[in-house]
Amino acid sequence: MKRIVFGCAFLLLMLASCGVNENLMFRVPKGIDTASDSLLFQPAAEYTISHDDKFTFILYTNGGQRIVEQMAGMDKAVGQIDPPEYIVRQDGTAELPVIGQIKLEGLTIHECEDTLAVLYSREYQDPFVQMKITNQRVIVFPGSGSDAKVVPLQNSNTTLMEAIAQAGGIADRGRADRVKIMRQINGKREVFSLDMSTIEGLKYADIIVQANDYIYVEPSEQLTKEVVAEAAPIVSLLSSALIIFTVISTVK
Repeated sequence: MKRIVFGCAFLLLMLASCGVNENLMFRVPKGIDTASDSLLFQPAAEYTISHDDKFTFILYTNGGQRIVEQMAGMDKAVGQIDPPEYIVRQDGTAELPVIGQIKLEGLTIHECEDTLAVLYSREYQDPFVQMKITNQRVIVFPGSGSDAKVVPLQNSNTTLMEAIAQAGGIADRGRADRVKIMRQINGKREVFSLDMSTIEGLKYADIIVQANDYIYVEPSEQLTKEVVAEAAPIVSLLSSALIIFTVISTVK
């Protein structure tokens, strides 16, 4: 009977170990390398507006005279209302006050500001436009094996180190020698592996991240710890069964 109990215990432990580390993503098969040297430290081109982008803009007249007056303390206006947010539709257009529907997809931020300034000049004197994309972000997996953070890009020059820092840094379980950037290039998401575990990896810290990048810090597997955690309930159940069997045998 004891042999049967121990045999069942071994079988259940093997089954429990099959579920260990199943939450780890983006594993690279052995023998397959991912690029790192080809990753550009600066964006090859300015970001262009695409459908589903959200943005705000502020229009000033007289070439932005009010901005200068505010900086000089000459404009005492208070209670400024936050600008409304607009969305670029699937057809690449947005509906804006006064000028109505306009095609924005494919334009850079500067091109869009210039375009809006020209269109609003029909109604306003010497307009000055400031535009901001509000939904640019990267997704950071810091290496804990489960947690992830969506990090908004507050400016266009956010570095890899800043994005990781805003996500709370690399987790205790994270492997600094296996940091992956997954970037959309020409309609395909490319994977770049970086080693930031040594001082030589400092060169990667200043890589400019781009909107919709995935930053994935690979977690260590912690095989022994997870097997023990998975097997603990099974071992407890079998121990209870063995005790009951021992008591019954003694009574007999």
